[in-house]
Amino acid sequence: MMFRRRVAALLLMLGMPLMSPLCAQVVVPDDDYAADPVGIVEKPCVFHPAPIDDKTKAAWRLHLATRDFGGLCRYAADDARLIAAKTPVRIVFLGDSITEGWAQKDPALFQNGVVGRGIGGQTTPQMLVRFRQDVIDLHPKAVHIMAGTNDIAGNTGAATMATVTGNIRSMAELAKANGIRVVIASVPPAAAFPWAKDKQPTPQIAAINAWAKGYAAANGFQWVDYHPVLATTAGAMKPGLASDGVHPTEAGYAAMRPVALAAIARATR
Repeated sequence: MMFRRRVAALLLMLGMPLMSPLCAQVVVPDDDYAADPVGIVEKPCVFHPAPIDDKTKAAWRLHLATRDFGGLCRYAADDARLIAAKTPVRIVFLGDSITEGWAQKDPALFQNGVVGRGIGGQTTPQMLVRFRQDVIDLHPKAVHIMAGTNDIAGNTGAATMATVTGNIRSMAELAKANGIRVVIASVPPAAAFPWAKDKQPTPQIAAINAWAKGYAAANGFQWVDYHPVLATTAGAMKPGLASDGVHPTEAGYAAMRPVALAAIARATR
C-alpha cells in the first residue's frame, strides 16, 4: 500500500485525478519496492532494471520519480570516482537526453576534462536538484547548461515560463557563486515532440532562447546558439540532423561539435 500511496501523491502533484487511467495501469506488488531505503540513509541508491512490458513500466517510472526525482543516483558513483581521483574537470555538460545522447554518440568530445551529465527526460527542476552533486562538487572550470525541451513537453507537469527560466537562473547563480563559469546553451530546435504530440514547441523554444541570450549577456555568461547549424527557417530540425525531429543524429552532433568547442574555449581560457 505504501507504493500506491506514493503513486497517488505523485498524481496529485502532477494535477492528475486519482481515478486516472494511469492508476489503473499501476499493478505492482508492494514487495517489489518495499525493501528500498527511505529517509536519510548512507546509501540511498537502489537500482531496479526497467521492466519489459508496458504494464509495469508505468509503475517503474513512478517509482523513480518518487524515490529519486532529481536522478541523483544516475551519476553518483562516477561523481565519487572523479572526486576521489582528484580528476581535473574543465567543463560539465548538464542536460537531458540531448546531452546524454551527445556523450554516447560523440564520446571523443567527452574526454580531457569534458564530463557529460545528461539524463533523458529531465526538466529544469530535476537538473536543479542534482546541480550540486553533478556539477559543483566536481569543481569544473565551467558548466554547459542545456535545458528546457522537457519543460515545454510537460514531462513533470505544468510550469510557468518564469518558473523554467528561474530554474536556469538558479543553476547559473549557483555556478557563479562557486567560481564556475557559465555557458548557457540554446534549447535545440523542434517543430513537434513525438511523446507530447499536443504541444507546438517552436514559439516557446524561441521565447526561452530570446530570454537566455539576453540573460547571458546581462550577466557576463557565455551564450552558445546551436540553431544556426541545426534549425530550418521555420524552427524545425534540418532533415537528417535528428532521428525524430528532436534528438540529434551523429550528423547533428557533428554539426554542433565545433560550436561547442568554441564555447568551451571561451569559457575555460
